[in-house]
Amino acid sequence: MKTIKYTLFTLSLLLSFLTFAQEDERLSQPLVTDRPDATEASSTVGKGTLQFETGGLFESYKTGNIKTENYTFNTMLIRYGILDNLELRLGWDFVEGVTKINNNKLDNVTSGLSPLLLGMKIDIAKENGGFPEIALIGHVFPVFSASADYRPKYTGIDFRLSLSHTLSEKSSIGYNIGAEWGNDSPEAAAIYTLAYGYSITDKFGMYAELYGDLPEDSSANHYWDAGFTYLVSNDLQLDTYFGTSITKGQDILFGLGLSYRVKPANKLK
Repeated sequence: MKTIKYTLFTLSLLLSFLTFAQEDERLSQPLVTDRPDATEASSTVGKGTLQFETGGLFESYKTGNIKTENYTFNTMLIRYGILDNLELRLGWDFVEGVTKINNNKLDNVTSGLSPLLLGMKIDIAKENGGFPEIALIGHVFPVFSASADYRPKYTGIDFRLSLSHTLSEKSSIGYNIGAEWGNDSPEAAAIYTLAYGYSITDKFGMYAELYGDLPEDSSANHYWDAGFTYLVSNDLQLDTYFGTSITKGQDILFGLGLSYRVKPANKLK
């Protein structure tokens, strides 16, 4: 019996050591973010880690002589690891919308918070040879959490699988597949993203991406964007990006942002 107890105790210590080693290795590497692209990362932030990802963006849509301009002043996403493979997610946007007819600005400016994002991400599998790294992500967007100008008819829900492959020391590919419901329509829409990332230097990176949605009873929407990232430190990243739609809709998209990681107190150095 003593031998069994000692064996179990040794295995417990070994597993604890491996877990701490995994956490230390993750925290010693540059942070991995879910911005600026539409492709969500296929990994969580790690237990006890708090990560802020925010920015601002401008986008415009034009149909005939009517042009809509949206200014999003804060696209905050807060990620917190409650387990080594599970994170909680909270996000919100503050938006101001302007409508122009024949370049004349109307008085009915809209502004306020879009529905809160409440969700989680869980790691499913690590990359192994040709097998991708995989995470599952789910969100809900409660109607009551939005300002009057941006309150949809239905509570939004989305989920997706996030997958990624390492192509070389400097490049990788990531892609998401999933579905979403809500906003002003009860119909479901399949969603997809495909992003290629390349490290120009240890500090500068770039990406190019295709993404879109395919509603059940409406026309599909397809977009592209591209951007650059700059790693100020392992815990702070700046980004900029631009894009437009392939199908009819978005004329231009432009944004700036930053991401910051707060390590667990017992891991700070």
